[in-house]
Amino acid sequence: MVNSLSERIAPIRQQIVEHPLYGSLTELNDLRTFSQVHVFAVWDFMSLLKSLQRNLTCVRVPWIPVGSASTRYLINEIVTGEESDIDPAGNRISHFELYLRAMKELGADTDPIQSVIRSCQTGTPIETALQQAELPEGIYNFCAFTFSLIQTAPIHVQAAVFTFGREDLIPDMFHEMVIRLSEKYPNETHTFRYYLERHIEVDGDHHSQLALQMVEELCGNDPIKWQEATDASVRALELRKGLWDVALNEALAV
Repeated sequence: MVNSLSERIAPIRQQIVEHPLYGSLTELNDLRTFSQVHVFAVWDFMSLLKSLQRNLTCVRVPWIPVGSASTRYLINEIVTGEESDIDPAGNRISHFELYLRAMKELGADTDPIQSVIRSCQTGTPIETALQQAELPEGIYNFCAFTFSLIQTAPIHVQAAVFTFGREDLIPDMFHEMVIRLSEKYPNETHTFRYYLERHIEVDGDHHSQLALQMVEELCGNDPIKWQEATDASVRALELRKGLWDVALNEALAV
């Protein structure tokens, strides 16, 4: 059934991989602009990941077994890599915090994402925090969809969006562009290049296979679950394209 899902999402997925955004990223300032949009995807990816962990494992006391040990292993393995990886010096760091460090090194503006996080830290509901940040419509819609899934969608749907609508959508040409810029601006792009290469090494291969196994385990042979997973994945990809549209428009406006 996973093959049917892959076929259904293939057209919108291809639109994202071939998005004109990548061809517009030619200078350091373009990368700054891109990161200011992309960081919201990195952040809400972490939020969706923690929702999966909360629902697929026991995070309460007293501890009580939840679900299958196989699914618990899969999600915990991904969480470990995403939440406590290593930076270039070998120090433990989450991928999101590493991305923020890369943005600061680039000279990108981290205030919009930090303002949302600060609001959440003071107890502001996520929907309100996103609205108060006055984000571009494409960013707001992307994040609002993710958090609506976290609040209301069944876990197999969340797992499908996590697996098929997330961070394996950056093509090789983007990586090649970052390499070219790193040769021209080594000090400003060192951490960003490391993040991207670490992402390809860990997320793009090992984690993607673990996530796929998780979806197959959760959907099983239930055609209704697979249909729900497919519909949500398509919508997530449509919103990712909208996120890239924002990044392209802002890059062209600079």
